[in-house]
Amino acid sequence: MKQYVIDELNEQDQKKLETCLTERFGPAVLDRVYWVPLDPEFYTALQASHEDCHPLYFALQLKPGALVGEFLVRTHNRMHCNCMAYANDAQQRWFMALIDGIVRELGITV
Repeated sequence: MKQYVIDELNEQDQKKLETCLTERFGPAVLDRVYWVPLDPEFYTALQASHEDCHPLYFALQLKPGALVGEFLVRTHNRMHCNCMAYANDAQQRWFMALIDGIVRELGITV
């Protein structure tokens, strides 16, 4: 799996992240996974044409000592669809900037 990882997080940073992620994206699902909706501005043409699959998401998981974002763009509406794919460069940059912004906003140094 292609991922963006911020590690070496202490317990205090983990608690800050958990509170922030819950406020922004709703309660975590299984294994502290948060669903981060991709800004529709960054959908590919194929993804934009699959309106039944919207919204599209990234998975962001809070693990012991780490925050892990998967670069797979997914839908909750179907198990398999050809609009689900690894993020393109623009989508990856958007997701990393979002994560970096949250970390910076919370005053977490990495």
